[in-house]
Formats: sequence, structure tokens, C-alpha cells
Amino acid sequence: MSENDSKPKPHWLGHRDRLRGKLIERGAAALEDYELLETLLFAFLPRRDVKPVAKDLLKRFGSISALLVADPSEIAEVRGMGDTSAAYLKAAYELSTRAALEEIGSKPIISSWTALITYVRSQLQHETREQFRVLFLDKKNQLIRDEIISRGTVDEAPVYPREIARRALELAASALILVHNHPSGDTTPSRADIDMTRQLIDALEPLDITIHDHLIAGTGGVTSFKSSGLI
Repeated sequence: MSENDSKPKPHWLGHRDRLRGKLIERGAAALEDYELLETLLFAFLPRRDVKPVAKDLLKRFGSISALLVADPSEIAEVRGMGDTSAAYLKAAYELSTRAALEEIGSKPIISSWTALITYVRSQLQHETREQFRVLFLDKKNQLIRDEIISRGTVDEAPVYPREIARRALELAASALILVHNHPSGDTTPSRADIDMTRQLIDALEPLDITIHDHLIAGTGGVTSFKSSGLI
């Protein structure tokens, strides 16, 4: 037996095996948030105990969703992380985003509303600046494109009805879903939100383009204009 063979193995090696076994046998839903993050970090940080790293990441950002949308430079600052592991986390987030887009784009968006709300919230609830997006839909109400139309300050994002109308015509869109966020977290529509939505409806009506809904996302959830009786 060599000297290396006689040395005790790090305690976290056994922990990794147990956690992987738990995921395989019981499914990913059986893992706590930090355990799921640990499992992902196993591949990025193969030679260290990643449990403290996972817990520090969640403590720093407050939640998995806030972590995944954080700037890579901020993620890299957490002890045990770095530019490479931060980039891997962002890649994992992008994969989940594209998977969500595939799900809502593969069938009429009206019939996959829950998936749409989940997607919208994941994209916008932690944005620190107001952002206005438009989901362009075809005649079958399937997603053509999700585009960011404008980014604003903490308080507002300028929206231009003519620009949206022009883009809708370019994409041959038959309907739109408007989406923006409130960085304050309060998703209650403001008078400006309501007036702007009415202006867009009036601008698009002559073009036979329908606005199905206007969604406002924030840490408090997602508010639907249609469900609120505002459209």
C-alpha cells in the first residue's frame, strides 16, 4: 500500500456519492435548494467541499432565481467561485431559459399560460431596471419572437407604439402579449401602464393586431391586465 493510499479520503467525497444517489433514486425534487446547487457545482469544482460554497451563494443572493440572473462578476466574488464556475452557472441558466421558450413556443401560448407566467417571472422578477418586452404571436397564437423593446431607468422604460407596430408587421404577427417589470417588486399597474396599454391597443387595432394581455412581473409575482379587467 502506498503512502497516498493510506491517507484518509476527504469527507466530502462520500457526501457527493450520497447526494448523487439521493437525486438518482428519489428525483431532483427531493433535494433542498442548496443540495441541488451542490450537485451542479460538483462538476465545476471537483476538488473541494462545495456545500459551504452553495450555502454562501444562496445567502449572498437570497434565492436560486436571484443567483441565476445575477451578474457573473458578482457570482465570481463568492468565496470558492471564480470566473469559470460563474460562467458555467450562467450557461445552466441559459439552458433552462431556452427549454422554457421551447415549451411555450411549441403550442398555442394561450394553452400553456402557466408555463408563460413562469417564464416571464424567471426572466424579469429580479431585474433592477425596468424592461419592456413584447411576445409576438402568429395566427395560431404560437410564439414567433420574444423581444426586448426598451430598457429604462429604475422607474420607467420608454415605449413607442409605432416601433412596436412596425416590428409586428415585419414579423407578420397577428397578436401580442406585452410584458414589463416593476423593479420595486409591486406589480400593481400604474396609471401610466394603463394609459400606455390603451395607446398600443388603439395603434394596433387598425392593423388587425390584437393585444391578448399585458403582464407586469416583479418579486411579488405577475399581474395580468386581462385577469384584472384592464383589457
